[in-house]
Amino acid sequence: MTVLVSIDGRIVPPEEALVPVFDRGFLYGDSVYEVVRTYGAVPFALDEHLERLERSAALLGIELPRKREHIRAEILDLVGRADHGDSYLRIIVTRGTGEIDLDPGAARDPRSVVIMQPLRPLPRDLADKGASVLVVASGRFPGGAIPDGSKTGNYLGNLMALGRAKRKGYHEAVLLSAAGMVAEGASSNIFIVRGGSVETPALSAGILAGITRSIVIEEARRASIGVRESLLGHGDLLGADEAFLTSTLRDVLPVVRVDDTILGAGSPGPVTLRVREAYLAHVRGRIARDRRA
Repeated sequence: MTVLVSIDGRIVPPEEALVPVFDRGFLYGDSVYEVVRTYGAVPFALDEHLERLERSAALLGIELPRKREHIRAEILDLVGRADHGDSYLRIIVTRGTGEIDLDPGAARDPRSVVIMQPLRPLPRDLADKGASVLVVASGRFPGGAIPDGSKTGNYLGNLMALGRAKRKGYHEAVLLSAAGMVAEGASSNIFIVRGGSVETPALSAGILAGITRSIVIEEARRASIGVRESLLGHGDLLGADEAFLTSTLRDVLPVVRVDDTILGAGSPGPVTLRVREAYLAHVRGRIARDRRA
């Protein structure tokens, strides 16, 4: 199965995919990134992901090495070379190389890297039976340390939180903000269901504006399911009737346990399943349109 890497537009096999040790993405996590999945040879929501990549880069003062349309063409070229089904794409832009100096002004020549490999789907029983999450009171950077809304390669806080959750047997970590409010998963957005309506942390909680999150909100409302963006506490998660995670690779993943608390009947709830079907219907329709285009 094909694994390919594009470095500054040059496609190479993974064993030849090298970047300098002085690249600031390696030295400091001084980079932005996006994860895109494909359905066959069709990337899903590629334009939204590239738009967010631009936005993240602007927030961090990183200059993209090429225009969006050139990066898009590079990705489509890469996907066209795959000899497998669905693909995982990781798009990375670093501030570039320079002296070992924290000063961002020491960097030069921003670098782009796109990694393509076969998509590893979630275990079927996880989607069918539901996941568990551990609420972690640490792991997020203090407010202002990294601009809210940026998807940065500096992921150490999330990584440590997820490691703690995994060691305890949980699928995902849910992080609290510096103010102690529910923020987001280590690599996902979190939703709860109460009284038949859906609630999710507002962007003002300092969370990433997830692409899947946005589509889920839109499609839930279209399906006449109430959606509210607000500030949620730890107790709101524990007292929810249902919960679910959203992300590019998970789509809508039911959550049946928060910490040691079983939610509802301990199985994916009816509202969650309605939301998931509405989201997947959106995906199917969009992929069909893109294939015809």
